[in-house]
Amino acid sequence: MNAGPPENPTRNTRPPVAQAALGVGVIVQDEQGRILLGRHHGGTWELPGGKVDPTHESIAAAAVRELREETGLDVPEDRVRVFAMLHDVVADINRVTMAAVVTVRDADPRVTEPHLISAWQWTGLDALPGPLFDPSAQILTAWRPDLNVDHPPAHRLDIRTATGDTS
Repeated sequence: MNAGPPENPTRNTRPPVAQAALGVGVIVQDEQGRILLGRHHGGTWELPGGKVDPTHESIAAAAVRELREETGLDVPEDRVRVFAMLHDVVADINRVTMAAVVTVRDADPRVTEPHLISAWQWTGLDALPGPLFDPSAQILTAWRPDLNVDHPPAHRLDIRTATGDTS
């Protein structure tokens, strides 16, 4: 005879073990079509970005905050377009990187975190320096597959706007 499910099943009340890191990388493009890259002290070039704050911060808000903290550039949140989610695994941790893009005018980035970045540089898409930080390379490839940037594989999910358009 089947006893069926318990009458009052209890759920595990312990918090889950963290198994993922959520970040955002921002392609900052100027009116000439150049992008902003920072020279990290570790030797790589990277887009502005970082971790999403776990206090209910949106992806776009995190992009704006990281851009301001790292470069001194201040952009309105509604100008940031999140266009893809990238997923890979590093050291048994799922890394989820949200890809965003924003266009700026007359921007003069500053090194505001000199312990991390030695310089910010506007770079043409035909002259990308290397090596690129892996998540930055993945984001650039998601944005412009024709760039042929070398990077570790990542799963990609396009983010669609309310109208269903990804452009």
